[in-house]
Amino acid sequence: MREYRILADQRSAEEISDLLLDAGALSAALEDADADSTDEQPLYGEPGLEPQTQAWPRSIISVLTADGFDFKGALDAAVAQAGCEAPKLLETSDVEDQDWVRITQAQFQPSHVSPRLWIVPSWSEPPATDAVIIRLDPGVAFGTGSHPTTRLCLNWLDENLKPADNVLDYGCGTGILAIGAKKLGAGRVTGTDIDPQAVEAARDNAERNGCAADFHLPESMPEGEFSVVVANILANPLKLLAPALLGRVAPGGSLVLSGILARQADEVIAAYRAADPGLPLKLWREENGWVCLAGTRSAQAEA
Repeated sequence: MREYRILADQRSAEEISDLLLDAGALSAALEDADADSTDEQPLYGEPGLEPQTQAWPRSIISVLTADGFDFKGALDAAVAQAGCEAPKLLETSDVEDQDWVRITQAQFQPSHVSPRLWIVPSWSEPPATDAVIIRLDPGVAFGTGSHPTTRLCLNWLDENLKPADNVLDYGCGTGILAIGAKKLGAGRVTGTDIDPQAVEAARDNAERNGCAADFHLPESMPEGEFSVVVANILANPLKLLAPALLGRVAPGGSLVLSGILARQADEVIAAYRAADPGLPLKLWREENGWVCLAGTRSAQAEA
């Protein structure tokens, strides 16, 4: 087999991928050409920031073909049909026929994410320790414990969660933070996400882990306050959501935010101070350029 990696713009990437598949390519996968750089742009439909174009400005298309496949001919035909500029060929390589399931599984091994917590995929044995185990496989929703922002939130929960705390996981994705909170001794645990697939994935993962947790779309979220509200989203949506998140924190409760780059921390802190000066946020910890902000509301409710 052969793999071709080509660079395409947001107007043509998806169409070129589909046309190459129609021409007989075995697979075509898109990735952000600017990932892990200052030009990286998420495609999440966060409240108030729904992107008009569901595509990255620049995408790398990884195309896998059988030996003998006329890639140049197929690409030329796809470009002509799409009426676009020809993508730039970045790399060509031979790919050995391998056990792809085993290789994929090997990329997701048990991960030690906090002092007590391990994330363990279903095909791996738990580490031989007294660790708290979360069973989680990669899936359609964000959150396998590998990203610094997820680890930061889990570490905050591990170090600060008190027995029977009620926890809201806002933007729950796979439900990893809600499940982690429950495993660490939380009482009532609730999660919400705007993505129906994420809510379904979170419910499935909670059941797999034997955790009692409720997950809802925003419109079906019950009223009420929580002793811990954790949101691992992105800086701009977090600023827009400040009144909603602050309104969920009970007197004496904590707010924990991540998905924030270090250079964005001050502006997020300022947005929450403006919305409610009674719950001051501070930098709790930083990892690989990402930060976790946390703060506690006064235990005495306002008159």
